[in-house]
Amino acid sequence: MQLFHQVTNSNRLPFDGRLTYLPHFLNLEKSEYYFDTFLHTIEWKQDEAILYGKHITTKRSVAWYADKGFSYRYSGTTKTALPWSKGLLELKEAVERETKESFNSCLLNLYHDGSEGMAWHSDDETSLKPNSCIASVSLGAERIFRFKHKKKDSKVELHLEPGSLLLMQGEIQHHWLHSLPKALKVKRPRINLTFRQFGTI
Repeated sequence: MQLFHQVTNSNRLPFDGRLTYLPHFLNLEKSEYYFDTFLHTIEWKQDEAILYGKHITTKRSVAWYADKGFSYRYSGTTKTALPWSKGLLELKEAVERETKESFNSCLLNLYHDGSEGMAWHSDDETSLKPNSCIASVSLGAERIFRFKHKKKDSKVELHLEPGSLLLMQGEIQHHWLHSLPKALKVKRPRINLTFRQFGTI
C-alpha cells in the first residue's frame, strides 16, 4: 500500500516564488490516523500575541516541536519548543524523503471548526533560514487557502484537502501573503503542520 506520493514540480504561482501542491501526499487511512493521533496527543495551547499593544488569546490552538527545546519570539510573545513525538518524527521524516529537504521544527495549528481562521501574513521570521522551504501538511477538514502578492494585483486560491502537502519555496515569503479564511459551514476540526528550518536550534 502506498502511503506517500511523489511531489510534482508544478508551480502554482505565476512569479516571485514557488508553490507546489500535492493533494494526496497521504492516503485516506494514514491521513485519518495522523489526525486522530495528533488531535488527542499533541500538547495543544491557545496562541497568545501582542497586537497594537493589546494582549490577545486566539480561539485556535497551537503547538511547537523541534530537534532541541529552544525559544523564539513572534507577535510580541515567546514560544518554547517541545521534543518530537513519535508520530511527528515519523511524518517529518516522510516529508523530508519526498521533498529532499531537511526540517528541524514544526508549528502545528488546530482550528476547531470553520469559525477559526488566519489573517493575511507571511512566514518571514528572522530566525527562519532565508528562502528556506516550508512544508505544510493538512489533516481533517478541507479548507480554502489564499495567496495575494504584496505589490502586484495577483491572487491564488487552493482547496487544501486532508492528507495534502503544500510546499512554499524560494522568495515566496518576501513577495506573497497567505491566509486561511473563515468557513462557517465547516464543522469538523482541521490540523495544519508546517515543517520549518530555523537557523539556530
